[in-house]
Amino acid sequence: MEKMPALYIGHGAPMLLDDKLWTSQLREISASIPQPTSILIVSAHWESEPVTLSSTQSSTPLVYDFSGFDRKFYEMEYNSPDASALALQVAGIMPTTEPVHQSNRGLDHGAWVPLRVMYPQAQIPVLQMSMPTHDPEKLLELGKRLAPLREEGVLIIGSGFMTHGLRYLREWTPDAQAPTWSSEFDTWAAQTMASGDIDTLARYKELAPGMPYAHPTVEHFTPLFVALGAGQNPETPPETLIDGYFMGLSKRSVLVA
Repeated sequence: MEKMPALYIGHGAPMLLDDKLWTSQLREISASIPQPTSILIVSAHWESEPVTLSSTQSSTPLVYDFSGFDRKFYEMEYNSPDASALALQVAGIMPTTEPVHQSNRGLDHGAWVPLRVMYPQAQIPVLQMSMPTHDPEKLLELGKRLAPLREEGVLIIGSGFMTHGLRYLREWTPDAQAPTWSSEFDTWAAQTMASGDIDTLARYKELAPGMPYAHPTVEHFTPLFVALGAGQNPETPPETLIDGYFMGLSKRSVLVA
């Protein structure tokens, strides 16, 4: 069984499913890595403490946690197989002092939107894990605990967006020029990851240019730390798989070896 990488991907809004460039880039990612036995994904759109897992049932229902989009997005399905075995794996590697909780929650759009593109046949069990904190150190530690799953063919994904200052956008077109706060934060994050300086990256709130405009709330950035923690060495620079902007927001996505 091949060891899986970990990923941090920009998932975007449902309308990105109609963006030919972005969908082709996501398909290239899934084609370039081994086929996972199952997928564990942490999305910006599920913040819950303690750590909680989504429903394990086959054809897990979807959460349409958005509004104002075309009706077709509310009718989409992603009928993934039963994920009970993965839930047991996750529970088995967590310390007894921090047991995971099970829920009947479905997959939110931070999970099912990119997975519809990357694995459209929905033949791989998918489990979503809640993000219990935004503390980078704690999320790195969570990623380290999850790391052994990679040896068993589990693809670990942190799903967010490298910049997410929606309230500060002025031009709502896909090819809009990136605001300075977006481009400067993206460049800083890329350079900091390339240098392997996780301590500096973890202090993004005080050190990153473009804050707090790039992330007025931080849930779209912090899944990155789960992916970095799941790597062999958090200081090993991740590989950028997607860069560029959508509506001026950075969609940088990276692979962690």
